Amino acid sequence: MIARAPFGRTGHESSRVLFGAAALSKVDQQRADEVLSLLLPAGVNHIDTAASYGESELRLAPFLKEHRDEFFVASKTGERTGEEARRSLERSLERLGIDQLDLIQLHNLVEEEEWAVAHGPGGAVEALARARDEGLVRFIGVTGHGLRIAGMHLRSLERFAFDSVLLPFNFPLLREPAYREEVEALLDRCAEGGVAVQTIKSIARRRWPEPRPEERRSWYQPLGDAAAIGRAVRFVLGRPQLFLNSSSDFTLLPLVLEAAAAGGGVPADEEMEGDVDAYEMAPLFDGEALERI
Repeated sequence: MIARAPFGRTGHESSRVLFGAAALSKVDQQRADEVLSLLLPAGVNHIDTAASYGESELRLAPFLKEHRDEFFVASKTGERTGEEARRSLERSLERLGIDQLDLIQLHNLVEEEEWAVAHGPGGAVEALARARDEGLVRFIGVTGHGLRIAGMHLRSLERFAFDSVLLPFNFPLLREPAYREEVEALLDRCAEGGVAVQTIKSIARRRWPEPRPEERRSWYQPLGDAAAIGRAVRFVLGRPQLFLNSSSDFTLLPLVLEAAAAGGGVPADEEMEGDVDAYEMAPLFDGEALERI
């Protein structure tokens, strides 16, 4: 079984692996049900989806009808104005078939203009805080991609008491000194304030080389080797503060769950460097041309 830990100051004991429901964005209900059937036996009790994840919220609805009380359910909105964020939240609740979300997150809040709108008067933060007061959601978080996001999360936490953050975390990315420094500063800030830290891209290998395969379950190329996936998972979970969001490639979910359940220490840097060389791993982001997905 996968270990659990306090999800920040929310009072919820979440599994260290969170199910990344982007995996359900383009599948039919039968396949979604098959994927979701893996969660409870593994001890996963936290689902992370988003309004922009295709049909994901709809695919979750039948499962949540039976298991709502067993899961912490999070979604995201990419809207920045208060009115649009409120509509997005209400739509997510309707699509999921539930009355209350445990966590609503501002999705990929990294661009300066969007940040200012979201945090400003009449912005998404204000509206979601009001929705929390009304009982539509219990907690509010912020997410993002790219090498600028740790720094932007620090700014967001100065402006509003978010309950969680989400950002990329893997060995190739953390070889970048500036990114690692900002990530460590963010982790310190979150530890001080009881802010939950979720990670993404744990088993990312690189961007797809050309020619890219027509059938892709994630926008980046993930690792495929079980041993390498195990080391990548342990690299994240070796930090007790972190939670790992599973990949959008649902075929790799069993390997991630097995690695998390097996546990083990953080791999040595030499092992991780060996994987970087063997699998030609590369950061997904560079702060410039590759900053956006």
